Amino acid sequence: MTQQILAYAALDSKSPLVPFKFEQRKARADDVIIDIEYCGVCHSDLHQARNDWGGSQYPIVPGHEVVGRVKSIGSAVTKFKVGDLVGIGCMVDSCRTCSACHEGLEQYCEQGNTGTYNSLDRHDKSVTYGGYSQTIICSEAFVLKVPENLDTQAVAPLLCAGITTWSPLRHWKVGPQSKVAVVGLGGLGHMAIKLAHALGAEVTLFTRSASKEADAKVLGANHIVLSTDEKQMKAARNQFDLIIDTVPYDHDLKPYIPTLALSGTLVLVGYLGQISANSVPMIMGRKSIAGSLIGGIQETQELLNFCGEHNIVSDVEMIDMQNINDAYERMLKSDVKYRFVIDLKSLKDE
Repeated sequence: MTQQILAYAALDSKSPLVPFKFEQRKARADDVIIDIEYCGVCHSDLHQARNDWGGSQYPIVPGHEVVGRVKSIGSAVTKFKVGDLVGIGCMVDSCRTCSACHEGLEQYCEQGNTGTYNSLDRHDKSVTYGGYSQTIICSEAFVLKVPENLDTQAVAPLLCAGITTWSPLRHWKVGPQSKVAVVGLGGLGHMAIKLAHALGAEVTLFTRSASKEADAKVLGANHIVLSTDEKQMKAARNQFDLIIDTVPYDHDLKPYIPTLALSGTLVLVGYLGQISANSVPMIMGRKSIAGSLIGGIQETQELLNFCGEHNIVSDVEMIDMQNINDAYERMLKSDVKYRFVIDLKSLKDE
């Protein structure tokens, strides 16, 4: 039996998000149905709502940073029980059989993972709807356990901004001997600083704005380098084992490559598009430019457990569902520290 779910949706690429009702797909034996309490607002929600990347299929109910409690479970579910505090990130399924899936890297599924929204269910071809809604349904294999000790409303962005920065930190084995730099201080950048600091690394923020120094220090940065200051950039050469570049728009990578240490890597986690770089400093120091996409389910659970142990959450600003369009406009101006989170208690029949 299907159920009418209240949500907010983009009905086309030009109009504001509006209240919307949809039929939830029929639950399967391995499904968990979750009453959503909080949902983070990601830049990609805005991009998909406005079809900035192409491929948007309307109506779209965005939201892939979902936290709530289990409402009901299917007959085959063993990992969760009713009342558990859980989360869903950017994926709700994958092929589960390819080499990437077998490695626990479902985000790189060779057949393409199933997105939490604006995607087609692999079994019944129904459209997936995201977390700007009352409830969500998902196979238990893609549901995550959220530590109860954390500030629940500030957990949601860990499921995208958090894992997007955690995955490269783990892949490049960052620890107490590491020197890590972060480019950009926004939703992704502030999580990169917090997590790298908690892993014991020496952390530097590259920024164009001297006014960000105080905030960066509070988040855990040891040093600030003004990327517009040639002297400071020259002094930073040959230092960093890993640079996490969180900037979401086209920008010049060339000034950062010389600041990498021997065999260091600059990893792009924010920008989708064409890049250009001078290969000379790369060849002369075995330096790399790489990319990274969110993280697998096992890795995301590891992140949540780590955050539970170290009491790490995102810095958030709470909003009501009815204010989502204003939040989108503010997000375009970087007018948030550092992530909006929707309180779904505000979503009621209007």
